[in-house]
Amino acid sequence: MERVSGLQPLSAHVKGCDPDASGHSRCETKRPPVKALILAAGEGTRLRPLTLERPKPMLPIGGIPLLGLLLRLLLRHGVRDIAINLHYKPEAVSAYFGDGARWGVRLTYSYEEQILGTAGAVRRLQSFLDERFLVLYGDVLTDLDLTALSAFHVARQAALTAALYRVPRPWECGVVELDGEGRIRRFVEKPARAQVFSDLANAGVYVMEPGLVGEIPPDTFYDFGRDLFPLLLERGAPIYGYPIGPADYLLDIGSPDKYEQAQRDWAEGRVIL
Repeated sequence: MERVSGLQPLSAHVKGCDPDASGHSRCETKRPPVKALILAAGEGTRLRPLTLERPKPMLPIGGIPLLGLLLRLLLRHGVRDIAINLHYKPEAVSAYFGDGARWGVRLTYSYEEQILGTAGAVRRLQSFLDERFLVLYGDVLTDLDLTALSAFHVARQAALTAALYRVPRPWECGVVELDGEGRIRRFVEKPARAQVFSDLANAGVYVMEPGLVGEIPPDTFYDFGRDLFPLLLERGAPIYGYPIGPADYLLDIGSPDKYEQAQRDWAEGRVIL
């Protein structure tokens, strides 16, 4: 179990697959990610009193903390080196999962004294995220095919690929417009109802190339939707969207209603983990 405190700067790139030391593109290897970051720092205020003594990703589903289900998903797809960022009630996570050996993974914890946001958490783990990696929001219950997502990312030589899902209330989400090849042309975080242009929303699962990490300012609150995506679109970076298939399950458990739905769906066998 490793505790991350400081990071060294890395040269920034906004292109897709970065060359390695020999000058060859990492995309040429078509290697799937073997590292991941699970974002688990939030307080989960909408789920109180359930989150008074534990962070939201530690809420049980089918008797297992959601974080445990995400570890199980990552392991299924060959990802064993996993970082988790922590802020609220961090000991609830580290005491339960330890170094990850019991779950078949190796865990690195990044303790944030001041919460850094979804992208800020990635920047702080720059030294760990030194090759193609996955990012999963810790409040999302999903059995998404991460291998298919990664293959899509590699085939398009993307810098970042975001999983997308269709939502009935897109004004509550980060909304995405794609071109015919799946490249993201527009992204708006929680648009006004009159300005909604799509029902495709950010699902909170990404594949990223390590060269993007340097685009995020250090020691600063920085968000994927409000900060990083607009920056990358402005610079013309190759970022893509991957609409999940009908067989994939994905649910944000961030409200009491959604958490109850997750419990029902699990009991009815709608989540395959």
